[in-house]
Amino acid sequence: MACVFCDIAEKKLPAHVVFEDDVALAFLDKTPLFHGHVLVVPRAHVVTLPELGAGVVGPFFERVQAVARAIPLALGSQGTFVAMNNVVSQSVAHLHVHVVPRTKGDGLKGFFWPRTKYTGDEQMQEIADKLRSHVTLR
Repeated sequence: MACVFCDIAEKKLPAHVVFEDDVALAFLDKTPLFHGHVLVVPRAHVVTLPELGAGVVGPFFERVQAVARAIPLALGSQGTFVAMNNVVSQSVAHLHVHVVPRTKGDGLKGFFWPRTKYTGDEQMQEIADKLRSHVTLR
């Protein structure tokens, strides 16, 4: 069974990567809530958080934390929204964490989220470059 996120991790499909190492891959969501919306996925194919090995949970979430720390620095947002679905509302059957830039009054209310579009590949690359320069592990 094909997995789009595995294909991105294996560089079979393009993505605007903001961070990658042997644990995780972080890239811009193609249909973001706001510009700079990043998906962080484990390199290993697992569908839900309960399937992620105990020894990987900490290192994986260190990568999520690094992306959440980078977004306000890179994009000037006031904070981030970090979320994960397990099965229900999980559009791709590969564990992924959404890290979304937030600013007071941005219109994100409850779970009826507005979607924005990038003007094109160039804008996506510019935002990915900004984020990449700020993602650091502690």
